[in-house]
Amino acid sequence: MQSSRAPIDMTRSDRKGSGRPPAVWVVAGYRAGERTQLVALAEALQWPFEVKRLKYRSYDFVPGLWRVPSLAGIDKDASTPLRPPWPEIVISAGMRNEPICRWIKARSGGQAKLVHIGRPWADCANFDLVVTTPQYRLPKRDNVQQNLGTLHRVTEASLASAAKTWSHAFDHLPEPRIGLILGGNSGPYTLGPNAGRALGSLASATAGRNGGSLLISSSARTSCAATDALISAVDCPHFIYRWSADEESNPYLGILALSDSFIVTSDSVSMLSECCATGKAVLMFDLEGGQTHTTDFRAGANLYRLLMRAGPRRLTRDLTLFHQRLLESGQAAWITDDRSGRTADSGPDDVAAAVTRVRALVTE
Repeated sequence: MQSSRAPIDMTRSDRKGSGRPPAVWVVAGYRAGERTQLVALAEALQWPFEVKRLKYRSYDFVPGLWRVPSLAGIDKDASTPLRPPWPEIVISAGMRNEPICRWIKARSGGQAKLVHIGRPWADCANFDLVVTTPQYRLPKRDNVQQNLGTLHRVTEASLASAAKTWSHAFDHLPEPRIGLILGGNSGPYTLGPNAGRALGSLASATAGRNGGSLLISSSARTSCAATDALISAVDCPHFIYRWSADEESNPYLGILALSDSFIVTSDSVSMLSECCATGKAVLMFDLEGGQTHTTDFRAGANLYRLLMRAGPRRLTRDLTLFHQRLLESGQAAWITDDRSGRTADSGPDDVAAAVTRVRALVTE
């Protein structure tokens, strides 16, 4: 493993007084939701940024556990080069990336500011800024930005563009259109056939009351069994997108743009945040079985609940804290408290709040 006492290369672009904006590196996340958040923040800063894509080794978790600045966890030949000039801002997420970001800061002579999204595994003091959300239960500190929802790329411009692209695909469906957004198995939450059928029935009834239709989108975590069960219970006009890795064919943004309201499964903080960002009404479907369906058994979900009760808090997320914040702020309601006819209350602009804090790191 590379020593944290390696010689420091302080070569940097001297931007002070030059009028040039700070340079930003995005150390790409290894999960899709994280990658979206990182790029969303970088784009919102409106500063030049580079995305550093890494190839991880099988033992990539070891440097993270040891909390040392190191590149030992990546294959440097297969990764985007990390070399001077060093950036002013490094944006990243995930335990595997923490040693790399700390290595970059060490090489920059401590000048690079580290911005971590989500929950860090090292102490928050190791970062200049942590942008987080309620489910991680991080302590209140000066360098911790507590947002309501996750960062996202849902803007007026992106929605307008998506509406133009996808309007033809939905023109034949009656209004009002409800976007039905599906997550999947995650932590204590299970989206199986039982929940799928119950959700399909409830969503159909919600759309049918107003003579409307459903715009349905699955995601990378949605099982085929759950999707099939849901579709079997849908008895109203609908569009269905089954997720694939081909991003160009993904109508997700179009569904956000062209739906009049949303129903979202309770497991996905990112999709709930994105739907809320549209300013339209959002209903949550509880995957813990509290809304008129029989839960789907999954051993992993039961183990996760046990870990939440008896294990270290840092190993779990408590999404009920996030749900409660959405309810209190008027951003969402449970589907059993149907408010699809009302407009959502305007919530905080979490992206703008994060941008303000990151910019302050440079001006300081």
